[in-house]
Amino acid sequence: MIKYQVGDIVKFKKTHPCGGEYWEVLRTGIDFRVKCIQCGRIVMLPRPKFEKSVKSIISKKSP
Repeated sequence: MIKYQVGDIVKFKKTHPCGGEYWEVLRTGIDFRVKCIQCGRIVMLPRPKFEKSVKSIISKKSP
């Protein structure tokens, strides 16, 4: 199981309608809150859907 932290930048399998590929993790837990880096849209996703959607972690926040 991959540990995600607030501040991580992730790339989803599908692009956002604005064309953005990269998302910043704002909240972790049962639900994830992520923000599109390109347009600033904030979306809440349940953990299973978030983990299924992530293609790769672009940058990890250092502890």
